[in-house]
Amino acid sequence: MTFIVAPHVAHALTEGSAVIALESTVIAHGLPYPHNVETALAMEAAIRDAGAVPATIAVLQGRITVGLTADQIAWLGQQPSERIRKCSRRDLPIVVGLREDGATTVAGTMIAAHQAGIRLFATGGIGGVHRGAPMDISADLIELGRTPVAVICSGAKSILDLPLTLEVLETQGVPVIGCGTETLPAFYSRSSGLPVDARVDTPEQAARIVHALHDLEARHGLLFCVPVPEADALDTGVAERVIEEAIHAAEAHGIKGKAITPFILSRVAELTGQESRRANIALLINNARMAAQIGVALMALERNGPDA
Repeated sequence: MTFIVAPHVAHALTEGSAVIALESTVIAHGLPYPHNVETALAMEAAIRDAGAVPATIAVLQGRITVGLTADQIAWLGQQPSERIRKCSRRDLPIVVGLREDGATTVAGTMIAAHQAGIRLFATGGIGGVHRGAPMDISADLIELGRTPVAVICSGAKSILDLPLTLEVLETQGVPVIGCGTETLPAFYSRSSGLPVDARVDTPEQAARIVHALHDLEARHGLLFCVPVPEADALDTGVAERVIEEAIHAAEAHGIKGKAITPFILSRVAELTGQESRRANIALLINNARMAAQIGVALMALERNGPDA
């Protein structure tokens, strides 16, 4: 068996409970130990506290596993990052076929969540178009254009080219919706100044859009963007300065491909005295909570009918 849905997740789906998917790249490649494990468990706790069921997704010994245990999360978080394959769409046949261990990206998590019947997924920031390299487009954007999962995030990582990222999302037919904001959040900062397609101010409004997506039998995803909590946000000018410095450092060291994002995020954390990491952790937990609230509202909407 190459696809495993944990019993508690399968039960929740059968019973019509709200289930929220979570990625595992943040555990294996995004944050250092023990912050990675602590944050993953805190995200799960935030989802439970809001009345939903978390389902952290990873590939363990070639098995796509939807709903990791706390022990599995702890194990994954303590492995050397180079031992765990970073899994987007292209990597899944490899990691499954070779019986490897893998951490799912936004794209990889969307695929597994959709296959399991999970419609909402919380993460930190999606991938996008890399600065200075307009042909370097994250598979996350393409997956959003072909997999009907609602992703709750804080926009694309601000180390990316945000205007071009929005252009690609528009081309893919993906609505970008601000949660309590009319502008795209800039990951560490609350606003990029770039407009979104629509604004919602309650989980119920967001749930109506998710319901409509599936009622229309659409084949693309949704992007709900939640600003980082104000108390944890970085000043936009400071964030931009350190990101540019980190990008130059990556170029100087010849860092490319899959290694570039972890390198830049780590360098930004160093340059901000770990303030960027604090913002990152805060927005991850906040997004998980928001996704759960939307999920609970969605289940209520579908039980009572859209006109209730």
